[in-house]
Amino acid sequence: MERYHVYGIGNALVDMEYEVEHEDLEALGIDKGVMTLVDEAQQLAIMEHLADRPHERGSGGSAANSIIAVSQLGGRAFYSCKVANDHLGHFYLDDLIANGVATNRHGEREDGHTGRCVVLVTPDSDRTMLTFLGISGEFTDRELVPAAVRAADYYYMEGYLVTTPGARVAAIEGRDIAQAAGVRTALSLSDPNMVAHFKPGILEMIGPGVDLVFANESEAKGMARSDDLHAAIDFLKTLSREFAITLGPKGALVFDGQELIEIPPVKTQAVDTVGAGDMFAGAFLYGLTQGWDHRAAGNLAAAASAKLVASYGPRLPAHETQAILKGFI
Repeated sequence: MERYHVYGIGNALVDMEYEVEHEDLEALGIDKGVMTLVDEAQQLAIMEHLADRPHERGSGGSAANSIIAVSQLGGRAFYSCKVANDHLGHFYLDDLIANGVATNRHGEREDGHTGRCVVLVTPDSDRTMLTFLGISGEFTDRELVPAAVRAADYYYMEGYLVTTPGARVAAIEGRDIAQAAGVRTALSLSDPNMVAHFKPGILEMIGPGVDLVFANESEAKGMARSDDLHAAIDFLKTLSREFAITLGPKGALVFDGQELIEIPPVKTQAVDTVGAGDMFAGAFLYGLTQGWDHRAAGNLAAAASAKLVASYGPRLPAHETQAILKGFI
């Protein structure tokens, strides 16, 4: 089997991104700046409220965005997910393939609805997500490809998988397969709501420890149940050998197992923070799998994230991602 730099596992969600005002969130009774799971009826009601607004559509999901970033940068990537036998499922798989990402077989896709995520971007560039998992909520270990896990340098899980029992069990099984094969393991905490409401499940996914954790400042503090960043850093050291904490316009902190490294911010004009953490994780994993040290990988990740937030959408075109890389090689 072909070797992969990163094997990712996560939800398959078609993103539908709208620009909204704070008043829209208030009118809809939506918590700002986090991901909230909704049922299909709730999501359709929100989309109806926004029917007169233009929107962009693209294949997404946190880990998928990271895996596509790895591939766009030139890495070999595999993504396990679950889509339905509907037009959004076809759209999603075609987009993965177009971005050079290998995936689990979907030849016998089930009837149902491929997951959707309504992304609401407010004028302060913050993103609020309303997710209907659809058939992705039925993700189980059947979607794992153990041979591909063993053939990877890193096995990467998104924290969003914690919300459904089958997906959480599959993520843990994949972690066990990876660790038994000597494959390094990584986890993104994904969202403050995941940490606030599903911390025990997140700890199950981490198990005896992983090699790398990605978090933003809110997620790191949430895991430590502390408002002190230093306490959050100390807590993450008990969970993972290494970690990266993104700090928004303040840059990032990277722990390489010995040293805490400050990654300076890259000047940018943020208009949309959707996918910023995903891009950081993907670029950082790419750098590590190419033999870069943690500082160099962090600088690449910061540059890629800064470029991403200057435009709308959770991903960059491949030629823009490649242009960023050329500044580092």
